[in-house]
Amino acid sequence: KPAKRLSTDSTNSHEGATGGEISALEEAFRKFAVHGDTRATGKEMHGKNWSKLCKDCHVIDGKNVTTTDVDIVFSKIKGKSCRTITFDQFKEALQELSKKRFKGKSEEEALQEMYKLIEGKGPVISGVTKTVSSPTVSRLTDTSKFTGSHKERFDASGKGKGRAGREDLVDNSGYVSGYKHAGTYDHKVQGNK
Repeated sequence: KPAKRLSTDSTNSHEGATGGEISALEEAFRKFAVHGDTRATGKEMHGKNWSKLCKDCHVIDGKNVTTTDVDIVFSKIKGKSCRTITFDQFKEALQELSKKRFKGKSEEEALQEMYKLIEGKGPVISGVTKTVSSPTVSRLTDTSKFTGSHKERFDASGKGKGRAGREDLVDNSGYVSGYKHAGTYDHKVQGNK
């Protein structure tokens, strides 16, 4: 039942999105609009994010709709001096692409199919670098094999000591360096009484 309501809301511009209620299409738009941009508000989408949305949601099928088609539609829909599109312009762009993507269907059916591809989706994070455990890399990053001043930068578990490992911190406690029973004077004095 919610899917039916969402698809009817997405054809009427913003009528269902009032009162804090957001359609699944608009939520997907916002997720892609803020992806990769810390200053983005989610109200406008850049061309890069538009292309990512089309790739991740399989709007681009390689036959009917290509990346070139997606870029052309974006350029056509956005304003002359703008670099972004709003949610209403986004829906116009989807309408343009739905005619090409679903050729055998009516305009309304094609648009509904396009909305189904996008609703509820978010950006797919791919191409993230994974660590490779090769013998060379593991040998170079094994802190137990470090010598000299580099050895002092890590504790026994291999975790870095931070500033204490990089700089010689002065001990102003009054004890001679290397004295093993530092802090026990008061205990010894009180023990003799």
